[in-house]
Amino acid sequence: MITTTFIDDYKFQSVNDHGNVNNIDMLPAEEKEYMSPTESLLSSVSACASVDLVQMLKKRKKTVVGLTVEADGERRETHPRGFTEITLRFIIESPDVKQEEFEKLAHLAATKYCSVAATLSATIHHEYIIKR
Repeated sequence: MITTTFIDDYKFQSVNDHGNVNNIDMLPAEEKEYMSPTESLLSSVSACASVDLVQMLKKRKKTVVGLTVEADGERRETHPRGFTEITLRFIIESPDVKQEEFEKLAHLAATKYCSVAATLSATIHHEYIIKR
């Protein structure tokens, strides 16, 4: 479970069951201290696909010296300003990974195995509790 707590009007803090913290803000760019919720989403998709990709490459005995994923998204102009497209740019440093293999495995990691990407089409249920 993740618990998100109000800090002030534009700042929140999320904590998981292990005590790991993710600070979030919705401040203007010049005042930002943390990622926004949409930036956190892009980060989560990138990390999820990266873990799967590295594991698939290692199972094939490939050397991964470095992996970077640059994530960007196009958002609706009207509310809710959700993503209409997300682009993941996979950049690998490896002496033995071939282009075709890399493209195939990165595609599988992002579209078949990444639970975060799969969740983007999930039905979201809501519960409402007021404490006084």
